[in-house]
Amino acid sequence: MVVSTHTPSLQLDYVRSQFPALARDWVFMDNAGGSQTAQPVIDRIQEYLTTSNVQLGASYEVSQQAGARVHLGTQTAATLLNAPSTEEVIMGPSTSMLLRILAISLSQTWQPGDEVIVTNCDHEANITPWMELEKQGIRVKVWPINPDTLEFHLEDLEPLMTDKTRLVTLTHASNILGTLNPIKAIAQFVHDRGAMICVDGVGYAPHRLVDVQDLDVDFYVYSFYKVYGPHHAVMFGKREHLLAMPGFNHYFIGKDVIPYKFQPGGANYELSYSIAGLGDYLTQLAHHHGETPESKNNASARQQMQQAFDLISIHEEQLSDRLLAFLTSKPNVKIIGHDTGDRTHRVPTIAFLIDGVDSSTIPPQIDHHHIGIRYGDFYAKRLIQDLGLAEQNGVVRVSLVHYNTLAECDRLISLMEPILDT
Repeated sequence: MVVSTHTPSLQLDYVRSQFPALARDWVFMDNAGGSQTAQPVIDRIQEYLTTSNVQLGASYEVSQQAGARVHLGTQTAATLLNAPSTEEVIMGPSTSMLLRILAISLSQTWQPGDEVIVTNCDHEANITPWMELEKQGIRVKVWPINPDTLEFHLEDLEPLMTDKTRLVTLTHASNILGTLNPIKAIAQFVHDRGAMICVDGVGYAPHRLVDVQDLDVDFYVYSFYKVYGPHHAVMFGKREHLLAMPGFNHYFIGKDVIPYKFQPGGANYELSYSIAGLGDYLTQLAHHHGETPESKNNASARQQMQQAFDLISIHEEQLSDRLLAFLTSKPNVKIIGHDTGDRTHRVPTIAFLIDGVDSSTIPPQIDHHHIGIRYGDFYAKRLIQDLGLAEQNGVVRVSLVHYNTLAECDRLISLMEPILDT
């Protein structure tokens, strides 16, 4: 049997029907700050709260059902990450909190004089927790992004690493630049020098399927509320590291009780279960675009998720191309990051400046047209400062995802045209 390699076009009518918020008269282009929630996620939350909202671990039937549902959500998160085991999947309230828990727990296995390397490009969630370790004698170094290429270069990382380097931590895709960093190559470089690597995937996960095994990262974390889910987050950690670290829970929770020893109070039940709804959405998206019943039935959940993200990334590249083609045609506009939509290099998080114009003045001119865009530093304050953009109130950012349409891009372009030509 010949298997077609053709990838169909994303059917936007179907996609948008899965997001109730899109029925309103608003165009959402601030998705890097938080995406809309898919209906299957909402359905799972409602199902949990109305039929199994009890404490876990009891012998009675509803409690057993509740525990199974929470575990199903964790299993789905493991599939999304391609984690080898659910024991390596830690659910929590946010990326910021999970990284703080990681920094506190991991640093207890280190000694004064040990070193951590952060970047100047990350969201502050992946900088401050590590910087604060200086109080206990950990040395923190900064791997700066190249100001000319706006990319990370391993030759700049090399002199920062020593035999005391314990961890390098960085973003997979900047929430300003949108650039895809070569995490797999960086991870190998770091491991070859005896250190671990931690990756903030918040800006990447809405656009691509994460594979922690292929990347060979030690820790990987992102928030579901930016990936069409609830205000909830997940962190992968290699089993050997999680077992070696002291926990963050009650003293009587054993060191081998992972991931629970990093989840004080337990992870939110209904939100954890709702991640199964995110899996539902992605597999249903693949099914809807499937070419044959056989391909639907034979594909694993992980394979179907990959099919969905293939569709997503192709469509998002078209969105990026449309907006970037317009912006680069204007001589008074500067793109901060790659100026083409090539999906091998970027995601559709697009930041730009207008010569001589305070960035804070642009979104208010768009707001009353019911289009949500934004300006600022987006908690990547160090990057904005190092690039000399703070006085301009940061950048204007348009952050798109797959439920956005070319028509929406054209609508924004028509509104931006007179602003940029004045």
